[in-house]
Amino acid sequence: MKANIHPVWYPEAKVTCACGNAFITGSTLPEIRVEICHMCHPLFTGQQKFVDTLGQVDRFVKKAETSKVKQEERRKILQARASKVASAKKERPSLKELLMKARKQATS
Repeated sequence: MKANIHPVWYPEAKVTCACGNAFITGSTLPEIRVEICHMCHPLFTGQQKFVDTLGQVDRFVKKAETSKVKQEERRKILQARASKVASAKKERPSLKELLMKARKQATS
């Protein structure tokens, strides 16, 4: 192995969990903080636990709510456009209708 390229090894690094449990292990860091350990992990405890340290679920729910609002606004805009187009069609005859009317007038 090359000299002076490896990190410092701490054989008694303290690991502290969010649940309050602490234990000693070897690491390149003198102290480690974790959210889940063997004392509070659902696999070992048999209880379901939901951990969201970054607020990802809250952000997802917020995005979903804003998306629903935007979809509703978009639907209203599209309905308004469709009704505007329909009313414009009612007000003004189409080319086909104009040609049929001209044909009727020419024959009579």
